[in-house]
Amino acid sequence: MCPQGALSHSKALDNVHGVHVVPHSPFALEEIRQNGEFPQSSSCKSSGIAVNQHLLMQVWQQRPAFLRPIKCSLHGDQHLAETVANVLTSLPFIALGIQTPRKNLNTKLYANALIGVGMASSLYHCSRGKLRRFFRWADYTMIATTAVCLSRAIRNENPKLLMAASAVFLPIQPLMVSAVHTGMMEVAFAKRALEDPDLRKAHTVHKMSSLLGGVLFIADDVFPNTPFLHAAWHLAAAVGVGTCNKLLE
Repeated sequence: MCPQGALSHSKALDNVHGVHVVPHSPFALEEIRQNGEFPQSSSCKSSGIAVNQHLLMQVWQQRPAFLRPIKCSLHGDQHLAETVANVLTSLPFIALGIQTPRKNLNTKLYANALIGVGMASSLYHCSRGKLRRFFRWADYTMIATTAVCLSRAIRNENPKLLMAASAVFLPIQPLMVSAVHTGMMEVAFAKRALEDPDLRKAHTVHKMSSLLGGVLFIADDVFPNTPFLHAAWHLAAAVGVGTCNKLLE
């Protein structure tokens, strides 16, 4: 029933003492004006569309946390020396990307993603103001892209559903995507090292650098005012990434 119909039907009770009928359709989204006039909708169809839009907006606002964009941390770079250190320690990722074997499409994508990590990190640490938040997101996203590409280069049998889900969540939850594909890479690296003695030394270095990198990453978040922690994490992560190239040779 349209709001206009509700107004006409309510006239039958106008003369009944003590009865006040509010002719407002529950499907109308407009509020009653303070002067007592009731808003008029053009049609029931437009009211239904408005209701659907309102419900969709409520559902979207109540979506779970894993569907919400990341809140990028912007601390760090307390002074010029720290900025220079963070930029310089981002450059090894570019060098690693250039040196990565490019045997097929997957390894080429991984190599280019590594170069992208170095560039995004450098731009983030050089940026200030509103651009800083964008480059922080770009930095996280490029790291996640690198993890996906490396996982794909090592394991060609990755489920298509997993890769599709990774592509969907990459721009909104890059840290989650990074964690999943890094875990898959670690398992593959450990299995390969058990089978190939030539990889055991590289795997040992990888484990130590990854452990140190994890500690530095957490410390950088817990103690944001400690200088050069982030730069140290860059170096530890670069060593860990460099050992992964042994898997692609």
